[in-house]
Amino acid sequence: MQLPPLQPATLIRRYKRFLADVALPNGEMLTIHCANTGAMTGCGEKGDKIWYSTSDSATRKYPHSWELTQLNNGQLVCINTHRSNQLTLEALRNKQIKELARYDHILPEVKYGEENSRIDFLLQGEGLPDCYVEVKSVTLVKNNIGMFPDAVTTRGQKHVRELMAMKKQGHRAVILFAGLHNGFDCFKVAEYIDPDYDRLLRQAISAGVEVYAYAGKFDISDQIPTALSLTEAVPYRAE
Repeated sequence: MQLPPLQPATLIRRYKRFLADVALPNGEMLTIHCANTGAMTGCGEKGDKIWYSTSDSATRKYPHSWELTQLNNGQLVCINTHRSNQLTLEALRNKQIKELARYDHILPEVKYGEENSRIDFLLQGEGLPDCYVEVKSVTLVKNNIGMFPDAVTTRGQKHVRELMAMKKQGHRAVILFAGLHNGFDCFKVAEYIDPDYDRLLRQAISAGVEVYAYAGKFDISDQIPTALSLTEAVPYRAE
C-alpha cells in the first residue's frame, strides 16, 4: 500500500482524541488531525517523531493527518486506523494472505449478525463457504511480540461473538490481526489489558473461528516511509 507523501514533525501533545499539536523542523507549531480515537498505547508519547500527510480538500478544517509514529528504536507504527482495511484489501487482491487466497470476490463493509455489525470483508468463491473476515490492527508491540488490544474493546468483543455465530451457521469466520508495526515476529492477545477479549477469543478458536496474524513491513526511500505491506504470517501464541 502506497502511503501519501509524508513530512516529519515532533509530537507535542494529543488531545480531544482526534487532534494533535506538533512542532515542525523549522520550529513552527501545527495542529493536525489524528485518525485514531483509541489509546495508542506506546505510539503517541510527547517527543515522538511522527510523520504526517497533507490533504488538498478545501472542506477539511485540519488538512494535515498524523499517519505514522517513529519510535526511539527506529521502528515505525501506522496509527491511522483507516489504513488497516486498505492494507488488507490490497493483500487480499494480491493473494498475499495464503489462507484466504482461493477467494475471488471481496465485498467490503457488509452488514451481518444479530448485534448490528458490519464485517470488514465478506469473501466469496465458487464452491467455497462464505468467509467473514474481521480485521484488527496491531500497533502495540513489546519484546518483539505484537499484541491486541491496546485498551479494553467492547466493540472487539462483539465482533468475536458475531463471528462465532457465523461459524455456527456453517460459514468460515476469520480474525486477521494486521501488522501496522514493523517490530514483531509473533502475536498474542494482551490479556492483561482486556481479559474478556482473551476469554472470548479462546472460546471462538475452540468453536472453529480462524485466527491469523501477519507482520507489517515499511518501504523507505531517502529516509522517508513510502509504503506499507503485509508480509507473512507470524506465530500466534495462545498462552
